[in-house]
Amino acid sequence: MKRLNHVTAAAAAMCLLSSPCAAAQPSEPAKPNDAEIARLRGILQAEHPQFGDVRLDGQGVTLHLGKNYYFLAPTDAKQVLKEWGNPPDAADGVLGIIFPAGKTFLDDTWGAVITYEDLGFVVDKDADKTDYAKMVADEQAAEKEDNEARKKKGFETIHLVGWAQAPSYDKTRHTLIWARDLQFSGESTDTLNYDLRVLGRRGVLSVNLVSKMPELPAVRADASQLANAISFNPGAAYGDVQPGDKRAELGVAGLVAAGLGVAAAQKFGLIAALLLFAKKGLVLILAGFAAVAAWFRRLFGGKPKADGTATAAADPGDGGPDIAA
Repeated sequence: MKRLNHVTAAAAAMCLLSSPCAAAQPSEPAKPNDAEIARLRGILQAEHPQFGDVRLDGQGVTLHLGKNYYFLAPTDAKQVLKEWGNPPDAADGVLGIIFPAGKTFLDDTWGAVITYEDLGFVVDKDADKTDYAKMVADEQAAEKEDNEARKKKGFETIHLVGWAQAPSYDKTRHTLIWARDLQFSGESTDTLNYDLRVLGRRGVLSVNLVSKMPELPAVRADASQLANAISFNPGAAYGDVQPGDKRAELGVAGLVAAGLGVAAAQKFGLIAALLLFAKKGLVLILAGFAAVAAWFRRLFGGKPKADGTATAAADPGDGGPDIAA
């Protein structure tokens, strides 16, 4: 059975830029043509970055981003995910993407994809009673069969090296964090998949960041700040639960298992619950994309500012006009 966690569910998209689905990438990517430059310029100019407090009214959530981060709403987020090589339906249910201030989707940076699942109230009594090391071992044991199937289809194999950060649950803020170290075949640097869940009265807000393992300290710091920047509005918070409210079919350990993969979820009897996560198959950073994007960063020096406008800078070596981002 195909895995449904954030990275592996859409890893097929990676064959657009990586072997064996495509020819080996040259050490220096070809400079993009004028049409591609104009197309990406248009995407950046059309974006509407939101700073400060951003309300997700349908979910009863407010993102307190200040000036350090900005939010792209679903329409912009869908375009970004498409540019990152995800299939069109990967953006179904995505509420938006958070980026660090001063960065765009063309930079070699993380983007935090925001989704929400109307699971009901998640009881957190099992948070400290789960053997998370065994959960990883169960998932690793299922890799061989899954990777054999992936190779037959021409996809890269994926090895779960282990926890980059073991699951931890803050009972005061009702936030759950874990991170995985993932090794893609043919890649010299492991992928970091960092997950944050914020529990509310009626469901769970998910924040998924993908970067590279050397960036773990920086991503951990940003994820911690994002966790503190997310709040459920009065009436929708975890502590506002009322008798008769819908109860989720899984606990905190189940949320981790559902995000980790099918083998782990089977141990918790969560296959039905996994269907809720199937559409969240997102590969946020594709192999080789950072190298290609370097050309565009030289041309698109513009970065979003806290007032929603953008600065502009030209490639100092091209003698061309400034290009607003």
